[in-house]
Amino acid sequence: MFHGMASTARTHGTIVSMLLCGALACAGVAAASAIEPAPVEPTKPGEPSPSRVAADRNGVVATKDGLTLRLSTDLGSVKIVSLPPGAPPAIRYTVHIETDARGSLAERLLGRYSLTAQATEAGVEITGTLPPQIARSSAAGVQFWVQFEIAVPRGYSVDVKTQAGDIETQDVGGTANLSTQGGNIRTGRVGVNYSRDARAGRLVAKLATEGGHIQVLDVAGDVNAFTAGGHIIAGNIAGDALLHSGGGHIRAEQISGRADLQTDGGNITVGQAGSLVSVRTGGGQIDFGEVRGSVRAQTGGGGIRIMYVSGPMEVESSAGSICLTRVAGTVRAATAGGSIRAWINPDSPSSSGTVHLAGVSQLTSGNGDIIVFLPRNLAADIDATVESGGEHRIEADPALGLTMQPSHGPGSVHAMCALNGGGAPLKLRTTSGTIHLRFLDSEVALRDSLIRDQKERLSEHGVQLMATGFDLSEASQVQTGSIPPDKGDWLDSWLDRLQIAFVGGVREDPDEFLKHVTVQTSAVYPEIAMRAGVQGLVKLQVRATRDGHIEVEKLIDGAPSLADAAIAAVKQWRVNPTWVLAKRGDVISIVTFNFILH
Repeated sequence: MFHGMASTARTHGTIVSMLLCGALACAGVAAASAIEPAPVEPTKPGEPSPSRVAADRNGVVATKDGLTLRLSTDLGSVKIVSLPPGAPPAIRYTVHIETDARGSLAERLLGRYSLTAQATEAGVEITGTLPPQIARSSAAGVQFWVQFEIAVPRGYSVDVKTQAGDIETQDVGGTANLSTQGGNIRTGRVGVNYSRDARAGRLVAKLATEGGHIQVLDVAGDVNAFTAGGHIIAGNIAGDALLHSGGGHIRAEQISGRADLQTDGGNITVGQAGSLVSVRTGGGQIDFGEVRGSVRAQTGGGGIRIMYVSGPMEVESSAGSICLTRVAGTVRAATAGGSIRAWINPDSPSSSGTVHLAGVSQLTSGNGDIIVFLPRNLAADIDATVESGGEHRIEADPALGLTMQPSHGPGSVHAMCALNGGGAPLKLRTTSGTIHLRFLDSEVALRDSLIRDQKERLSEHGVQLMATGFDLSEASQVQTGSIPPDKGDWLDSWLDRLQIAFVGGVREDPDEFLKHVTVQTSAVYPEIAMRAGVQGLVKLQVRATRDGHIEVEKLIDGAPSLADAAIAAVKQWRVNPTWVLAKRGDVISIVTFNFILH
C-alpha cells in the first residue's frame, strides 16, 4: 500500500497552512508598503509557541435525497460522510477554523471567514472564503487552518473543489466530482445506487489533484482520475477508466470497460480487464492478470508481464524483458535489450483438432533471447532469424522439423517450418540473442516457478483476481450483496485457471485423483519382463478429460518392458466426468504401478 493516503486532521492542517503561506506571502509583502500590518503580540525568548485560536461553524440544510452537494472553498480539508440510516434527508455541516494569530487579530480573522450554505433546486451549495486580511496577515507569519465535515443523504452526489487540502469521502450513492490543487483524494465506493445497472458510458467519478495521491474503491461506471505526480489506486471499475499520473504508480483490480492508463515513470498493474487496454509508462514495470480483450502496452525501460490476453496484443519495451504466459490471439512484442518468453496457446481448436493463430505474429529482440512454447497441435508457419551468432543460436525441439534456410549475411541464421501443415506466420527475430522453440509440456518446472513468482508479485501489488472468473454480471451481484462472495480462496482458483492456460488442465494430487477413478483395471505383468527378472515402479503422467476417459501423456519413470503394460491398463480406466467438469478443465496427475516378482 502507498503510505500517506489517510493523513490525520492535524497533518492536513499543517500541509494546508504551508501552502497558504507560500501562496499568499507575495500578496502580503506587496501590500506592506501601503497598509500597516496588524499588531502581533511578541513572544519572549524561551516561551512556548502561542496556542491556536479556533471557532466552529455548523448548520443543517433540509433537502431531498438524490440531489447534489456543491462545495467550493479556497482553503480546507474536506470529509464527506453519510447520514445514519433512517435520518431525515438533510445536509449537516461543521466547519472548524483555526489560526495561530493572537488576541484581537485572531478574533477578527475568525469572525470574517465567510461561510454560506443554501438549498437550491439541484441540492445544496456551500461556499467557504478566506477574509481579505489573511493575505496581509501572512506577511507577519500568521497561519490559518480550515476543516469541513459534512454529512449527506446516502443517495446524494458530491461536487467538491478546494484550492488546498485533502478530500475524503465514504460511499457515495450518486456521482463524485472531486478536485484539489494540493492534497490527496480518497473515496469509498462511488455510484452505489447505480451498481445494479453498472455500465460503461456513465461518468460516475471524476477525480483530480495537482500533486497528491488518489485512492478510489469500486466505481459503478466510468472514472477519470488525474494527478500531477501521485499514485492512483482503484478497485473494481464497472465502466471505462482514464487514469493518468505525472509520475506515480497506477493500480487497478478490475476494469470492465476500456482502459487508458498513463504515467510518466511509475509502474502499472491491472488485475483483470474486459476490453481494450492501452497503457504507457515512461520507465516503469507493466503487470497484467487476465485481459478479455486486446492490449497495447509500452514502457520506456521496465519489463512487461502479462498472464493472459484473449485478443490481439502489441507490447513494447525499450530495455526490459517481456513475459507473456498465454497468448490466445495475435501478438507483436518488441524489446531493444531484454528477453522475450511467450506461451502461444490459442483458445479454440478446429474440427481437425488443430489450433491456429488469428493472424501474423512477431517477436523481436535486439540483444535478448526469444523463448517460445508451442502447443503440439498448433498449425503455423514458423520463421526464425538470428542476425549474428551462427547456427547454434537457434535451438528447437526436433519434432518441430525446423529446416535451415539460406542466410541473409555473414553469421546470420534463418530457419523455417510448416508446423502441422502450416498456418498464420509466427516470425521470430533477434539481433544477437538465441531463439528457443519448445512445446508447452516440455518444462513444467518452469511453469510452476512462474506461478509462484507471479503469486508473490500480485501479493506485493495488493491486486486480487476474482475467484469466480471474469464475469461482470456476477461481479456486480457480489458488490450489491445479491449473491454471497466466493467462499473459496481466490488465489487457489486463480492458480487453477493459470494452470489451464499453460497446459490445458489442472494438476491434482495422485491420491485425490484415484478417489475419483470409477473403473480401474489392473496391469498384466508382461511375460517377457518376468522371464528377464525385470521389476519395479512405473510412473505415468495422465490426463482425465471431460468425457471421463484417461489419456497417457508421458512416461516419467520405469523400465520400457513394463511401461507398455501400465499404459494399456490406464487406457481402460474411467473417472467421474462430473468431477472433471467442476475443475473447468482437464485434470492432470501421476499414477504409479508397482511390478513385483513373487
